[in-house]
Amino acid sequence: VLRLFKLLHRTRQDVFKNDTKALEAARQKINEEFRNNRDETSEEKINELLKIASDVEVILRTSVIQAVHTDSDKI
Repeated sequence: VLRLFKLLHRTRQDVFKNDTKALEAARQKINEEFRNNRDETSEEKINELLKIASDVEVILRTSVIQAVHTDSDKI
């Protein structure tokens, strides 16, 4: 669980580099989701939550694009 938590935060830092609003929002969401489920004891539910978190990490790494304006009409 801790390894996945750290991986999500590292992915967040890579994906949202130099975007303080997105970095903070992602940090809060990751922490909130892990905090809300920290007392979970059902092994089945824990495995389901870990699968969801793993899927989120893959989606962040492979599907999120950060664009930067380089000119008034160019991104």
